Amino acid sequence: MALSGISEDRFVRQKELVPAERLAELTVAVIGVGAIGRQVALQLAAIGVRKLHLVNFDRVDAANITTQGYLQSDVGVLKVHATKEAIGRLDPAEDVLVCDARYRPKQEVGQAVFCCVDSIEMRAVIWRSAGKRTEFWADGRMLGEVIRVLVAADEPSRSHYPKTLFAATEAEPGRCTARSTIYTANIAAGLMVHQFARWLRGQHVDADATLSLLAAELVVNRGAM
Repeated sequence: MALSGISEDRFVRQKELVPAERLAELTVAVIGVGAIGRQVALQLAAIGVRKLHLVNFDRVDAANITTQGYLQSDVGVLKVHATKEAIGRLDPAEDVLVCDARYRPKQEVGQAVFCCVDSIEMRAVIWRSAGKRTEFWADGRMLGEVIRVLVAADEPSRSHYPKTLFAATEAEPGRCTARSTIYTANIAAGLMVHQFARWLRGQHVDADATLSLLAAELVVNRGAM
């Protein structure tokens, strides 16, 4: 009986912010469960997403403990399986489907996609194949202490997003995960999940926002509206 009470009260503090009835209808895919993606997956499970698809091909290494929130006991384990296990500890009833291979264009993604891969080329591949099959799309990028969150959930934002898929030669040198911290990844994930919650409530989402932690500055690109 005590466990039942905990289950019933779990969402009491967020019920006016996160519509449970909308979440019950959705399948959400998180593509890439590294620095940002793992935090996104855990936050989605925590707010009550019932069906999650996790896509990632690689295994946990020692550096992922400090930057991605994996455990020492996860080292050597496929990231999707380690993340699924962590979600299971949050909510054993969560329906989590894992794909421990690279994303494929015909892969099922559901109504919402969180694109958390670390290369522009792969983002473009996923967008071309899955973008039109989703109702909500969020892309999280970070380098050091700078975060960029892009959302495509209506016609203006869907038109804007492809413009951000610049050629790899135009990108700042280094992979976006080459310099990262767990706190930056958590903030990036929180910003993405917040935009998802706004979309669930039928509110306007920010198509393109950049947050510099070092400069304590948030810039929202209003031209993307």
